[in-house]
Amino acid sequence: MESSINPLDTSDLRLLDLLQRDATLSNQALAEAAHLSPATCHRRVKRLREEGWIERQVAIVSADKLRRTRAPGLQALVEVSLDIQTEDAMTLFEARAVADAAVQQCWRVSPGPDFMLVLAVADMEDYQRVAARLFTATLGVRNVRTFFAVKRAKFDTALPL
Repeated sequence: MESSINPLDTSDLRLLDLLQRDATLSNQALAEAAHLSPATCHRRVKRLREEGWIERQVAIVSADKLRRTRAPGLQALVEVSLDIQTEDAMTLFEARAVADAAVQQCWRVSPGPDFMLVLAVADMEDYQRVAARLFTATLGVRNVRTFFAVKRAKFDTALPL
């Protein structure tokens, strides 16, 4: 745990909430919405970035629109169990998974499988290529269960604050 990180106050939480819903707000608009002066707002947001409260700012691309203009694509949720659960085995698999472009999310979980992955692949052939790269005995994989998404009912990136 990093001891140099300051605790968050209500203004910090308000800024984080506003930014995680719309990171394109200008400093002026953000300051108004957070009931702060623009200088104070800028200083606080800078500190939140420097202390790691804001990891990065990204554009979330519409998967639905992308599917309409390109190949449909598949989302897969994959349970992965390893043969052994030593730290070395877990670290090796995790490193390979996070380095693979098809892996959008990689979670170590317990109990049950050792990992849950969220994959974005173009089609079943692409999934088979990912499976050949990641779900092999050389990486100590014992069992894989894959679930293909048929509908996304909710997708949100905002954390409750």
